[in-house]
Amino acid sequence: MKRHILIATALISGLACTTPVLAQSQGEWTLGFGLANVNPKSDNGDLAGGAVPTDIDDSTRPTITFEYFIRDNLGIEVLAALPFSHSIESNGVEIGKVKQLPPVVSLQYHFDATPQFKPFVGLGVNFTGFYDADARGPLAGSDLRVKNSWGLAAHVGGDYWISEKAAIRADLRWIDIDADVELNGENIGEVEIDPVVVGVSYVMKF
Repeated sequence: MKRHILIATALISGLACTTPVLAQSQGEWTLGFGLANVNPKSDNGDLAGGAVPTDIDDSTRPTITFEYFIRDNLGIEVLAALPFSHSIESNGVEIGKVKQLPPVVSLQYHFDATPQFKPFVGLGVNFTGFYDADARGPLAGSDLRVKNSWGLAAHVGGDYWISEKAAIRADLRWIDIDADVELNGENIGEVEIDPVVVGVSYVMKF
């Protein structure tokens, strides 16, 4: 995960080192297409009363963002993506697989750092919907379910405008995702996913 953060930070810093684009004005909107890597934190919890230490792997999928500016430089952004698919492991053995959709709605402020480089920060709400959970390995044949989750989401990044209507974006999100897990209808604990999401996208302004 640290490697992903360093790469994204380098991208954001590098974008600032060039030179013409005005402030993003009230009533404008942007549409972005990109890729994001959802990288859960290490040690995602112990299920079954501590008997099953759990780790959830990362996943990369295409994303789409829409942002509408309600004031100059202040926008409301919606993040959507194709379903992410995560392997669930315990002590290096795969015990399940699950898909999830993590839409995020954020309020974010864009700074006029230079005519071309516009860093931003945001805070929002995330809903993560889990589905198609599949028990595997020693749990094969069991009914596995991961419950949906609500949580806060923080966002930081930068847009480098290559023209008046197009930009390259690099960004980082942290999302609070804690989900209950059921096996054969019985609650066996909670997983704390809390991923860092590293993204890069092409943004168009309208």
